[in-house]
Amino acid sequence: MTDAPLAAATAQILKTEHSAGQRPVVKTFFDEATFTASHVVHDPNTKAAAIIDSVLDYEASSGRTSYASAEEVVAYVKSEGLNVEWQLETHAHADHLSAAPWLQEQVGGKLGIGADIVRVQTVFGKIFNAGTEFARDGSQFDHLFHDGDHFKIGTLDAIALHVPGHTPADMAFIIGDAAFIGDTLFMPDYGTARADFPGGDARMLYRSIHRLLKLPEQTRLFLCHDYKAPGRDIFAWETTVGAERAHNIHVHDGVSEEEFVQMRTTRDAKLSLPNLIMPSVQVNIRGGHMPEAEDNGVSYIKIPINKM
Repeated sequence: MTDAPLAAATAQILKTEHSAGQRPVVKTFFDEATFTASHVVHDPNTKAAAIIDSVLDYEASSGRTSYASAEEVVAYVKSEGLNVEWQLETHAHADHLSAAPWLQEQVGGKLGIGADIVRVQTVFGKIFNAGTEFARDGSQFDHLFHDGDHFKIGTLDAIALHVPGHTPADMAFIIGDAAFIGDTLFMPDYGTARADFPGGDARMLYRSIHRLLKLPEQTRLFLCHDYKAPGRDIFAWETTVGAERAHNIHVHDGVSEEEFVQMRTTRDAKLSLPNLIMPSVQVNIRGGHMPEAEDNGVSYIKIPINKM
């Protein structure tokens, strides 16, 4: 059976090779506190842009938020004269809070995420006992992407690919010759994302990764995180399909699905939860908005005891 969305993405990338106007400009902002790479991608012809996986600064000890990371993004958008059409989330992150609502107020853009966010909302709505006032229908977002959805950023062609495994709702956004792949792959010397969160699945992650690795070898891959592999002194967030196929320590060519699932399951069992998973998930399943304020006007983050 032909994977039509993947075939379309491949054709788009190959077309980009012969059309400089289809090659997007990418500027990355790295937040070392959460090891998160946020990307601003724009069409050089029209200055239309998208912001992908933004970061809201959050101090866990005090519960205070701030906007220094997001302000850097705004400064760049304004200095380049960009018109932000999209605020894109590759998934509901468990390691940082999204700044998308604040960025929308500053520079605009529709907020989009994968349609299976409703599954994540259902699971975590129960874990956090969010109540009936918390809608589990994705309505907190402006647009829900399905596998193979086509969209535009200016004159750039873009395609959404469903790549579950890390979470049920992960999406990769193929924009011109650049693929923004969220938490699926890391740099080749670091490997792959975990698959042990509620709704995660190592076998599904392997299949999603291999779907991405069928893209042309020259495809630029922009990652959501980097943690510096042993022996590497700098953070990195851009690689290629060819580099991942040849050198990824977890899923290079020749690694079987069973080998990967065994490795990933064993490795995940030893990992601690991300430091900011409690606030991040509660905020991000709400499209970056805080939980509804209580009768004293204050919003609260819940921490379930002995649940996670």
